[in-house]
Formats: sequence, structure tokens, C-alpha cells
Amino acid sequence: MPKINVVDMAGKVVSELELNENVFGIEPNKTAMHSAVVNYLANQRQGTQSTLTRTEVSGGGRKPWRQKGTGHARQGSTRSPQWRHGGVALGPKPRSYRFTLNKKVRKLAMLSALSSKVSANEMIVVDAIKTDEFKTKTMVAMLKALEAEKKTLIVLDAVDAKVIKSAANIEGVKTTQFNTLNVYDILNCDKFVIVEGAVKKLEEVYA
Repeated sequence: MPKINVVDMAGKVVSELELNENVFGIEPNKTAMHSAVVNYLANQRQGTQSTLTRTEVSGGGRKPWRQKGTGHARQGSTRSPQWRHGGVALGPKPRSYRFTLNKKVRKLAMLSALSSKVSANEMIVVDAIKTDEFKTKTMVAMLKALEAEKKTLIVLDAVDAKVIKSAANIEGVKTTQFNTLNVYDILNCDKFVIVEGAVKKLEEVYA
């Protein structure tokens, strides 16, 4: 079973944690992770883009010139796609890009993402992350002590408004809870900082 050091907010080792091999020690499946990332990004799309077709552009009701005898190509409307100010042919219309993944693929992708962070030594387990007041300086000091000053994902075991708001103004830092964790956020960070309590809850859910 993989083991990892548990540190405090000052970066000092306080204990050692034995990770569940079925959650944090599997062989990462790149195909499943890719599918999960594509699914997440597709589901974030609003799909509100819209163009006007020739029937929706105002004007163009009168035939611009008679059918024959002018030497021009025949035209029925000045709002045809080939005309300036004409409608758009086959342009995008509002639609939903959402699609669902198989439950087994979603689970495999999550386990693969968690295991990849452990194998790459990018996972940092903290015994507890707490602050008595809304202070960005406290979170900056913690991240500096943990050597996690770039893109960092902080995973809590419960909603803590003081921690979340204290980290909100730090560039590249995102906070989430164990039950709202997604594969994209895990793979998109340089350091995966997680509270010890959240590790145990993830093992309860996915083991």
C-alpha cells in the first residue's frame, strides 16, 4: 500500500498515512481520464452562439432585378448567403453540448487522476487547514511552506467559508470539497493539496 507523509500548515511532517491501493495506487488509464476531461469541458459550454439565416435577416423581400435580360445572374433576394448583409448558410444555432459518461468510466477516470498525482509526488496531505479570520496572508504562507505556489487545488473535507474566501484572491489557486471534486481540476493543477479527512472520505466513496 502506498504511504504518504501528513504535514501541518507550516509544512512540518506530523504523521504518516497509509493510502488505499484501490483508490490511490492503480495504474492510471489515460483513455478514461481523457474522456472525463472532454466530458467536463463539453458540459461547461453554454451553447448560446447563434447566426441569422436568410429567413431571419430583415429586408430582401423584393427581387433585386428582373429574371432575364439584364446580363446579371438571376437573384431572388438581397439576403441570400452570397450577398453582403445576407443570411448565414449552415451557421451555428443554440444547442446543448452535454453528454454523459458511463458510471464505470467516470469512476476509473477519478481513480486514475488521484493515482497519477500520488505517483508523480504532486499530492500533499495536510492534517487540517483552518484559519480564524478571513486573511489571504495565512493561505499564502501555507502554500509557500508547502512549496505549492503555482497552480494548486485545495480539497477540503467540508465547506469552510474562511478558508475558501481567504484563498479566493490567490492567482492559480482553487478550493473545492471532496464531494465536488472532478478529474479536470485534479489534472489541471501542479500541486494537489488535500486535507487528511478528505482523503479518508474519498476512500470511503471509491474503495
